[in-house]
Amino acid sequence: MKTENWKQIWLQEARRTFTGWDFSSLSGRMEEEKLPWDYEAAVKSYMGQNKGNLLDMGTGGGELLLSLSPPRNRTYATEAYPPNVELCRGRFPSHGIELRQVFSDEALPFEDGFFSLVINRHESFSVREVHRILQPGGVFITQQVGGQNNRALSEFLLGDEAAAADEAFSLEPVCAELRSSGFTVLEADEAYPVLRFRDIGALVYFATIIEWEFPGFTVEKCYEKLCMLQDMLIQEGALESTEHRFMIIAVKQPDYLREEPH
Repeated sequence: MKTENWKQIWLQEARRTFTGWDFSSLSGRMEEEKLPWDYEAAVKSYMGQNKGNLLDMGTGGGELLLSLSPPRNRTYATEAYPPNVELCRGRFPSHGIELRQVFSDEALPFEDGFFSLVINRHESFSVREVHRILQPGGVFITQQVGGQNNRALSEFLLGDEAAAADEAFSLEPVCAELRSSGFTVLEADEAYPVLRFRDIGALVYFATIIEWEFPGFTVEKCYEKLCMLQDMLIQEGALESTEHRFMIIAVKQPDYLREEPH
């Protein structure tokens, strides 16, 4: 395909709409290497043991939460992004799920000790607030996108304009913060899976949506770099990027373990 046609195709990809948190439209065009753990299986396991209230932090469009068939009238979700809030307000009532919009990680709209299970997939959080809303013995399960996610690709496309890497946002520092805040870490793992793009249009769509990793990305600004990546993809059959993920399962220590000795 001639290069003058690529630009128009990529511009069309950048203009595509995106709702919820669903990348299924890129099936066959973008492939994520399987992680060494199964977040959904872990959540289902603890959900089966959970008799109290459940919170899904940063639910997006609610796609993952609904796929888990959470307990009716005991499940809550938070979301900050207004279009997703409206989407969930239409989806959740028939499933017995209550949505609450949030505006700060430091001020969650729930009472102390309201939950026995809090789950969080790729959403920022305050360890202090998670500790506050969990009951003693309550479980926190989170899978996070680490600070090195897609770093090389972002720096190639954007140079000095690429977002600064958060070196501290990785497994061990977060585990250390949880432990110092009254949690016992039950399980913890970290991985650097490969993300493969089968066409550059898929990368354009992805980079346009994930604006915090590709700040200021546009087809016009990055056109020459995109053409270079197109040539690489033709030669290699796919374009690869390195992701960064970690998962933690932690339990809030009973109050008596937090008491100071007399």
